[in-house]
Parts: sequence; C-alpha cells; structure tokens
Amino acid sequence: MSVSEIESPAVADRTPPAAPARRGSALVALTRGQGLAGVLLVLAVSAAGLLAHWIAPFDPTEQITGANLLGPNGTHWFGTDEVNRDVYSRVLHGIRINLQIILIAVPIGAVLGSLLGLVSTLHPAADVVAQRVFDVVLAFPALILAIALAAIVGPGAVTVGIVIVVAEIPAFGRTVRTQVLRIRELPFVEASEVIGASRWWTLRTHVLPNAAEPLAVQLALAMSVAVFVESGMSFIGIGVRPPAPSLGSIVADAVPNLDANPAFVVGPLAVVAALVLGFLLIAQALGSARRS
Repeated sequence: MSVSEIESPAVADRTPPAAPARRGSALVALTRGQGLAGVLLVLAVSAAGLLAHWIAPFDPTEQITGANLLGPNGTHWFGTDEVNRDVYSRVLHGIRINLQIILIAVPIGAVLGSLLGLVSTLHPAADVVAQRVFDVVLAFPALILAIALAAIVGPGAVTVGIVIVVAEIPAFGRTVRTQVLRIRELPFVEASEVIGASRWWTLRTHVLPNAAEPLAVQLALAMSVAVFVESGMSFIGIGVRPPAPSLGSIVADAVPNLDANPAFVVGPLAVVAALVLGFLLIAQALGSARRS
C-alpha cells in the first residue's frame, strides 16, 4: 500500500456525515390508495372553483325573474335561493373564494409558526416566551377568536384570513419545535457538530429536511381545519360579506328554506365535506408514508 493511500487522522476527511435517507416517499403516497383519492377530491373541487367564471351558468349575484326557491332542474342544478339566485353558480364561486382565503392564510400561518418554533429551540428564554404565546392562542377556540376579532376590525374575508393565520401558528410552531429537538439529538447530527459544522449548517442540511415530512402532514391538516373555519365564520355572519358567495353563508341561507328547496343545502355541504375529506386523506397518506 502506497503512502498516499494511508489516511492520517490529522488529514482525515472532515465532511459532515449525511443524514439518513428518507424512509417514506410522499410522492408515492399521493399516487396510490387514500392519498390518490384525496388528491383527486381536492383537485376536482379546486378545478370547479377555478373554472367557475366559465362553467357557472349564471352570475352568482344575478336575481332571476320568477325563480324563487325552485327545486333542482335542468337549468338550476341545485335550485334557486330565496332571492332568486342560482345556487349552483353561487357554490362554484363560493369554492373560489374559500380556496383563495385558505391558500393565502394557511401558508402564512405555517411560515410564521415554523419560524417561532425554530427560534424557540435556540435559547431557553425564547422557548418559554414562544410556548406561552402558543398557550394563549390555543386557549381560545377558533370561532371565539373570530368573534372577538370581528368585533374589533369588522367581518369580512380579511378577518377570516387573520383568524386562520393566528389559529395555525401554534400547530406549526410546536411541530417544528418537536422535530428540531428530536432530530438534533440523533447521531448523525451530533457527529456533524463534533467535527465542527456550524449550527446553521446543521440546521439547514440535516434538521429542516428531516422535519419536512411532518410539516407536510400538518399542512394538509391545516387546510382541512381552514375550510371549517372559513365556512363556520361565514355561517354565523362574520365571514365573507353578502352578496359575495361563500360556502358557509350559502348553508346559512339554506337552513330557513329547507322545506321549500332541500337541495339548497346539499351542494355547499357536499363541497365542504369533499374538501375536508380530501385534505384528511392526503394527511393520512403522508403520515403513513412517514411511518413506513
């Protein structure tokens, strides 16, 4: 053996060890079984909302002459409401508004919560402050928080978005905190620190990539919760303001008119159920892939 082939401890390779390979594939989980079913449900509902401008037979605020509380028929698939508007068209446009709110609010809540969770792992004092903030937010149910905020700033889509952001911060913050504390105690992370890798290098290279899968699961769960929050706030009148359509407000309008047009409530409830079920199936599939 030549001298060049002998590796001295003094000149040994000091490249930090790589993190273990991921055991579950999120992509595979979403292309089979319940993951695929969830993706198809969400995509189908989302496509209907995004194409509402083109596929809705009527304007969502148009009052149609002589069409008061009609039942389902060839022209009005879900019938009409108490002020002669086509329910099917309003449901399609309500999907779009719902998705616009949750697709903006949930990522913002995820980023803010993740940053707070990350900061809380850097120093014990920061951890205490972050945990108390999370406790305060979790002490208020989302709808109670929504009512309080609506009393201060007024109802509307912006209020719905703020409530969703605030409600999701503790969930993402504690998910990130738990994963960081767990992963940084693993042997490959300790080895990186022993050979001189900086804290931020270790965090970026080892900790955050290994925390991505739990965050993906939490993101899917947060989407399902956000659908409920938006619908609930609109149902009790502190969400999206009329005459703009919202799934929750359509259900609220349908309740007093169930005897005249039972199908009035079926459309928006079916859409809410499909969205929530789709996101839950995605979360379950990602969770199963992570544990496999």
